[in-house]
Amino acid sequence: MDPYSTLLPQPELAFSQPGTCLLNARTAVAVAGSAEIQELFRRFLAGLPLPADGPSNDPANTTQTTLSFAAASDHAPGAFRVEVTESGVEISAGGFEGAVNALTTLRQLMPAHAWRREWNHGGGWAVPCGTVADRPEYGWRGAMLDVARHFFPKRTILRYVDLLAAHRFNRLHLHLADDQGWRVESRRHPRLHEVGSWRPSTRLGPDGVPDGTPHGGYYTLDDLAEISAYARSRGITLVPEIDVPGHTSALRAAYPELGRPGQEQAVLDTVWAGGSSLSPTRPVVAFLEDVLAEILEAVDTPYVHLGGDECDMGWWADDPVIAAEMAEHGYTDVKQMHGHFLRSLGRFLSSRGVRMVVWDEGFVTGGVLPDTIVMAWRGHEVAGRAAASHDVVRAPLFPTYFNFDQSDLAEEPRSEGGPITIDDVAAFSPAPEEWPDALRGRVLGGQFQIWSEWVATEDRLDYLAFPRACALAEVLWRGRVADPADFGRRLTVHLGRLDAMGVGYRPPAGPHPWQTGGTGVWRRSGPGRIEETKKWVESVSREP
Repeated sequence: MDPYSTLLPQPELAFSQPGTCLLNARTAVAVAGSAEIQELFRRFLAGLPLPADGPSNDPANTTQTTLSFAAASDHAPGAFRVEVTESGVEISAGGFEGAVNALTTLRQLMPAHAWRREWNHGGGWAVPCGTVADRPEYGWRGAMLDVARHFFPKRTILRYVDLLAAHRFNRLHLHLADDQGWRVESRRHPRLHEVGSWRPSTRLGPDGVPDGTPHGGYYTLDDLAEISAYARSRGITLVPEIDVPGHTSALRAAYPELGRPGQEQAVLDTVWAGGSSLSPTRPVVAFLEDVLAEILEAVDTPYVHLGGDECDMGWWADDPVIAAEMAEHGYTDVKQMHGHFLRSLGRFLSSRGVRMVVWDEGFVTGGVLPDTIVMAWRGHEVAGRAAASHDVVRAPLFPTYFNFDQSDLAEEPRSEGGPITIDDVAAFSPAPEEWPDALRGRVLGGQFQIWSEWVATEDRLDYLAFPRACALAEVLWRGRVADPADFGRRLTVHLGRLDAMGVGYRPPAGPHPWQTGGTGVWRRSGPGRIEETKKWVESVSREP
């Protein structure tokens, strides 16, 4: 099969020509670019399973080829061109991200074994001659991973970065704080990680039984810096999220004085959201500015996500300190205070050259600055309203919440609901055609989410992410899956690459026996109710 016809995401232009180019350990690297790009090309060749010497009777092993790069000012961000001839590979791109995308494409032109860490392959890889010219439709191609409900160690995050980069995603959004755990070190406020990072037990589901097993963990600031640098070297920007002022049971377990007076709080043992919220007042803002400053000292990122979703504001109106600050600002509704709180933190981020990102509830309460990015999860209506005035990242529950079932098969392991199928993902349009151009132009892109209420292991993460992430990768890169049948054909080939990388994906025909829910706690509790879920999401998206 022609490798140029099996690329995923599908490129704008790709065609093969007669002949092959041999890449081996003697391939010369000629890079006219920054030290960062030079290191990228060196690491690419070092990362291929290329032995130093092939069989001596193979005359092809005596041929030296060149892998070269030249900057191209006329290329859009992320765009690239790859030319493969018998004498070498020439790559041009407008910058580092384009170079990453080009090398990812070049690797896909090799057999699937080239995605293994080691492979006894002889003298190198024969790459078919041809041309690929490509560019992304959207600049934000992301994945959100919730590490608060269940913690994933650093090694899993670094592996996840590699898997995202292999599909040309360029944002990793880490949900670092929620009711069930605080996942980042604070040297200024150490109780955050000492107290807030673990729970003595876990209950799966609202009616679950405590398992009696402590669960927890956190990333040191050095860990977070390492994750950020590792991601950046693979063309991915880390977007850390500290979810406030709701979803804060773990934070309040460490510092109860930041919330409702007289109310003690523990890190929740149920994986479902609680009702804890912070006081939206100046001392709490100052505390969080301290925490955010530490994160920004560790992470070189242009974006910080502040959450803003699902906040219990019911007690705010009765609190005299909050009421006094509301009166000072002339506010008559606690929602105004919610917006004020987020804007205050947003201005702090802005003073550091960082853009605030919020879930769409933050937009609804006015918790946005002119350059705030609204991450719209509650349907098309609220996304459209936000796009009238702000840049938007599409992250709708349907079909980008990959923690939902992938089918209605009884053997699917228990999850939050569903199903959201790979066909549903492939049909997604980040900027709906019925929107006017002005709204469509404010859509930066989209991302998938994996909330970890029912995601306790790396194997489960693989199962839920892939191959649905393959479909979203094409949607965000090309703008749509133009031909579902052709996508299915290319996906079949691509699964061989996932096998080589050791990804425990869900086979399109259904789960392997060891991936099913079985008869225990992971047994599926009943048929999915996605239509009800979609109706609920659309109804709340219309709330004022």
